[in-house]
Formats: sequence, C-alpha cells, structure tokens
Amino acid sequence: MQFEGSAGGGIVPWAVIAGYGSDTEIGGAAYYTALGVNDFSLWSAGAAVGFYNRVEVSLARQHLDVLPLGLDIEQDVVGLKARLFGDLIYGAAPQVSAGLQYKRNRDALVPTLLGAADDSGIDYYVSASKLWLGGAFGYNLLTNLTLRHSEANETGFLGFGSSNGDSGEWLVEGSAAMFLNRHWAVGVEYREKPDQLGLGEEHWADAFVAWFPSKRVALVGAYTDLGKVAGLPDQSGWYLSLQLTQ
Repeated sequence: MQFEGSAGGGIVPWAVIAGYGSDTEIGGAAYYTALGVNDFSLWSAGAAVGFYNRVEVSLARQHLDVLPLGLDIEQDVVGLKARLFGDLIYGAAPQVSAGLQYKRNRDALVPTLLGAADDSGIDYYVSASKLWLGGAFGYNLLTNLTLRHSEANETGFLGFGSSNGDSGEWLVEGSAAMFLNRHWAVGVEYREKPDQLGLGEEHWADAFVAWFPSKRVALVGAYTDLGKVAGLPDQSGWYLSLQLTQ
C-alpha cells in the first residue's frame, strides 16, 4: 500500500488492484505508515477496496509534523484506479492501469503564504506493472513504471500549483522488487517531484525490505531520501508500514 492510499509501493502506485479478489470477488487492504526524517514526521492511514480485480477505490488521511515550527498539516486523499488491460503474471504484456488521486489540504495557511494557488488538486497517472518469474538470478522480480501528472507541491502538503500560474507537469516514477522467498522481498523506488514554489523541491527515493509473515500481513521498512523539503535540505530517515490484506 502506497502512502497516498493506492495499492503499490510506499511512494509509487502500481497497476495492481488492492486485495486478493478475483474477477468474481471483492477484496481490499488497510495500512498504517509512519515516516521520520530530520525535520519532519509523517503518519498516513487508509484503506482500499478492489472490485472484481478491475476497479479500486481508496481513502487515506495523512498527518505531517513540521518539527522546527511545531506545525501540523493534514491532508485527505481519495483514489480511483481501473485496470485497463494486461496481466501481472500471464502473457507478454504488463498489467496497465489508470488512476487518479484527489487531494485536499486541510491546513492551507502555510501553502498559501508560500505561494500555492489552491488547497486541493488531482493527480492523474498511468502505471504498468509486470512480475518476471525467475527474472533476477532465479528470483521473481516485480517492476513498475508510473507516469503521473501532478500540480501538488510536496505531494500536496504545500498546496497545489503556484501564484505564477504553474499548472503541473508530467513526472516519472518507478519501482523494482525482488522476492527472495514467499516471506521476504527487497526493492527500490524513485519518484520525480515538481518545483513550482521555487523552494528547491527534489525527487524522492527509497530502498525497502518487506516481510510477509502470512498471506494477509505485511511489514515494510525502508531507508528514505526525500532531499530538500520546504527549503530544508538533507531530509532522509526511516519508513515503516503495517499492511493487512483480504
């Protein structure tokens, strides 16, 4: 589960649909994620429901603490994703899905002071995911490529767009995960970010380890590098997420 509520990696949505439901079933997943870097801490909680392995609806609440200022910023994210074609495992084509994330910043004073144009916005994305059986030294390898259009500043915590008229741009995101066995996976992620407010907003990256003690439980830990956030440099630290899947 992604920290914005969609099924995927920690910072990148994938083409997969939440839950274990088949084309005749409804499934879903819930998560709680905590992130700590030098000057910020974040928690995010939410759930997603997958309908017939075709459509996903998600909802997330995010809470950011700006430690140097003693300031809290909250955001709601409502997501919708639809599988267009392809299959994650079978056939030559990857599974391809299109989605959107509607975001509403609940504390818009700081974003407005920094020059953001709006307190809400919509990210649009297309993701392609493929599981390569035995594709990495005999281990199963999952790869994902996402193309996102976004006007969100720091994913929306600093508002959307800018007073200069910036209306977003297309950004590239990617993930790769290697499954060591049925209980362990390791991987990396990368996410481009826009810099509409002139604060030097930088791209994100992480390296993660995922543990699956059972089919329905996952615990994910990661080292995360967020670069410069809100003008504060060198924001790196840890990420931990607990996820339950039905």
